[in-house]
Amino acid sequence: MTRWIAASGAFVVSLDSTVNIAFPAMTVAFAVEPERVRWIIIAYVFSYAITSFVAGALADRVGHGRVFAAGLAGSALAFALAGLAPTFGWLLVARVVQGVAGGGVYGTSPGIVSLAVAPAARGRALGFLNAAIGLGLSLGPVVPPAARLVRPRDVVRAAVLIPGALAFIANAGVFAIWLLAPFYLVASRGLAASTAGLLFTLTPLGTTLAAPLAGRVVDRLGARAPVAAGLALEALGLALLSRAGPTSSLGMVALALFAAGFGLGLFQVPNMAQVMAAFTSVQQGAAGGFAFLARTLGTVAGVAVLAQLFGARRPVIGLGPAAAEAFLATAIAVVVGVVLALATTRD
Repeated sequence: MTRWIAASGAFVVSLDSTVNIAFPAMTVAFAVEPERVRWIIIAYVFSYAITSFVAGALADRVGHGRVFAAGLAGSALAFALAGLAPTFGWLLVARVVQGVAGGGVYGTSPGIVSLAVAPAARGRALGFLNAAIGLGLSLGPVVPPAARLVRPRDVVRAAVLIPGALAFIANAGVFAIWLLAPFYLVASRGLAASTAGLLFTLTPLGTTLAAPLAGRVVDRLGARAPVAAGLALEALGLALLSRAGPTSSLGMVALALFAAGFGLGLFQVPNMAQVMAAFTSVQQGAAGGFAFLARTLGTVAGVAVLAQLFGARRPVIGLGPAAAEAFLATAIAVVVGVVLALATTRD
């Protein structure tokens, strides 16, 4: 029951993904340039990047359930504020509130599910959680208190920082899709929002389907193979998207979107399992918070850099080619992640 509660909360918060396919419409409604939609992502993701780690560490002290429940309540309020926002500025304020609240959920849910199972079953439990998050993104996605908070030396060590760096790279890469795919599908291809939305969901759907499989694989075989294979598959999907043009087969586009998402799902579970295993049982809140901190800092950095690259190249070569260059750049970055994973990850 505990894992269902944690997964349900993460699922509800992840329904936030519904805003992405509306990016082209938002640029019209709020009369802003396409590059400015980056702030819709950054305002939310940067907020929960910071809050998730703080919330996880705080939960180790005051109780995971309390922080988790506060995050859910705050998320409900933020959804309403965002839906009623009269201007682009007010929308960004609502997104900050949403990020702060979402961090309370994301930062505590890994610790809740990890503490509810034996260490040997941690991979499957985290796979279940990540599947719920992926499902929320697709459809858009009582623990006793401990006596101490996390210390700097608990974090600044290879067993924590290397998985964190890999999570940073993986999420920086995949958010090229979250930022640019809506513009490619709607503005460049001229697809209806409903059709584009169905294609767009293939990325989080791939993550959803891969997560339970990855959980079983990591429990049986260790982390090295699924971490490297997941990053490689994500890089392949991004590379295929860099080749997509106005007349490319929608089947190829669909395959690329799904492959990138499936690769991310295959990677995230063993990556998170590594982070959780690097902390003690009384620091599982901090561990979960750090896992989401690394992911979301990667997201913020990826969105900021890609939007800058896209904004600089779009007036020169056009929307479609500029998006293609951004996809290629992220594919290369994720390939670097594959090399790093093979060189440093141990089972």
